[in-house]
Parts: sequence; C-alpha cells; structure tokens
Amino acid sequence: MKLSHFNFELPDNLLAKYPSENRDEARLMVLNREKQTIEHKYFKDLIDYFDEEDVMILNNTKVFPARLFGNKEKTGARIEVFLLRELNAEQRLWDVLVDPARKIRIGNKLYFGDDESLVAEVIDNTTSRGRTLRFLFDGSYEEFRSKLNDLGQTPLPKYIGRDVEPEDEERYQTIYAKNEGAVAAPTAGLHFSKHLLKRLEIKGVNFAEVTLHVGLGTFNPVEVEDLSKHKMDSEEIIIDGSATQTINTALKEKRRICAVGTTVMRSIESSVSSSGTLNEFSGWTNKFIFPPCAFSIDNCMITNFHTPKSTLLMMTSAFGGYDFVKKAYEEAVKEKYKFYSYGDAMLIL
Repeated sequence: MKLSHFNFELPDNLLAKYPSENRDEARLMVLNREKQTIEHKYFKDLIDYFDEEDVMILNNTKVFPARLFGNKEKTGARIEVFLLRELNAEQRLWDVLVDPARKIRIGNKLYFGDDESLVAEVIDNTTSRGRTLRFLFDGSYEEFRSKLNDLGQTPLPKYIGRDVEPEDEERYQTIYAKNEGAVAAPTAGLHFSKHLLKRLEIKGVNFAEVTLHVGLGTFNPVEVEDLSKHKMDSEEIIIDGSATQTINTALKEKRRICAVGTTVMRSIESSVSSSGTLNEFSGWTNKFIFPPCAFSIDNCMITNFHTPKSTLLMMTSAFGGYDFVKKAYEEAVKEKYKFYSYGDAMLIL
C-alpha cells in the first residue's frame, strides 16, 4: 500500500483541543468486522461488548512532564527543551530536542527556573534539533528528578494548539499509569474512568498490563510513498510473566482479547512466539504495522481517531481492514467525531 492511500480531508474543527468532560463519556464508534456494521455509542457502553474471562490489555506507562523552558546564557533567549530519554542517570545525561535549534551549539549553557538553580550544558548534537545535555545540579538524584518534575510541563502534543492548563496534568494521563517513561500518552486508555474499570472487573473481565514507553516518534509523519521504506523510531517495551499468562490462557480458551490502543498492539505483535503465543519481553521495538498484516493474538482493539497519513491510522487499517476503516473514517467526519489525543474512540471487534 502507498502513503497516498491514507490521506483524507480532516476539518480543523474536528481536532479535539480538550477532552470530554468525563473520561468515559467520549463517543465510541463500534466496528464489527464480521458483520461490517458501524454503531454510534458512548465509551461507557464498552462494557456491553465484553464477557467474563475476556481480557483487556492496558499500557501502564506514565507520562512525565517532559517540556522545559530555559534561557540561554549571555543572550537570555528563551529555549524550549523537550526531554526524550535519560541516557545516564549518574552523569545526568539526557537526549533532548531543542527549539529554536539553530541557536544551540555544543558548549552552550541553559538555565532553568526563576532562581536558575538548574543548569544544563550542551555536550553533543544528535540530529538537526536533537542534543545531548548534561544537567548540572547540586543535590541527590532524587532531588534532581524532583526538580525536573517541578520545572517540567505536561508534554501536550503541539498540534493541540494551546498552552498547557492545570487540568492537563491529570487528563493527559491514564488512571492506571504506573511506570514513568513516556513523553506522550497512550491515548486510547484516557477514556477509562475508575467507575468503568470497576464495572468491567465486576463483570469478570480480566486485565493484563504491559509497558510501552511512548516516544515522540509516534507523531512522526511518514514521508515516503512506499510504506515498506518507512523507519519507525524504537520504543521500549516490558511484557512480564503475569501478562503473558493471562493473555495466553485467554488465547487457549478463545476469549476476546482486546488491545487498548496502538501502543499495546505494537507491544504484543513485537513479542509473538513461533507457535503464536505471547512471550515475555524486555527490550526495544521498531515494528511498523501496515496493511496487509495478520494479527496473532489480539482479536479486538480500542483506538482513537488518527490524523491523515499517520502510522497509527495505518495500523488501525491493517487491523480493521482498509476499506472498512476508510468508510468508518468518512462517517466519523460526517458525524463530527473528535480526532487525535483528546478525541473520541473506536472499538473494532
């Protein structure tokens, strides 16, 4: 398939700037692949599609406040620093993106906070916007991380086109987030409220948790027409024994196994054994899923509505079937569903 197959007209007003008032009251479009039907529901109606012993797989990664604003030494120019990942805890080395990048060279120092108590030195260039920073801070590692948390902002995706507000700290995070390390939220999970999770639990639905630390690569546009030539950024995954046991049991018993989000689908498909069961895994994946693709374990998926030409739309199309998902997206635009991180959701059965 070609990149141009995944283009469509998305009106600006359908990009969600804010989440729905209550998490589980976002809209939910339900696609049944077997019957080729499309239903319009609310997210809390999800419970009607699951039975006892079915499994939902959640990504328990936690978003950290990755966006910092500092000032360049001497000129005082305001520089945005986006923390991508920690390279070395002892030396306080971080892989970051800087904006505007042309002003930031090796040897420059950046000062953070009103009291400038946190300083960083640029020690390497990695890409046009990428830099390696060494943070200089008097204090323990815990105090340093606490300082980063205090100074950092919720890393709302830029396309949302507004400043971060206090509510974003809570709403751009799933309620089951545990393992810190993501710079973007696994957005399908944002729709789960405590109440809905409790109702699913009472109904006998089982939960398995995996971790995929979502990187900024999730927003990278595809720039090659031939999809087989696109390179995905690597992201870190952890799948433990308890998750594999729950999922493999459900697989054997032919239960419904639902990937909550594209990040879960990527994690699971990156760790399938030759016999078609799930393996434990701790490492990195750069798996790119696009049509045609056979899925080994998940037979159901929850995902948000994605933007044109995105790898996330390609994965959804691979799972739901290209023509069916295309039709669903045309209907979503017509019915004014909200798109992207704070938007509405889709359940594919």
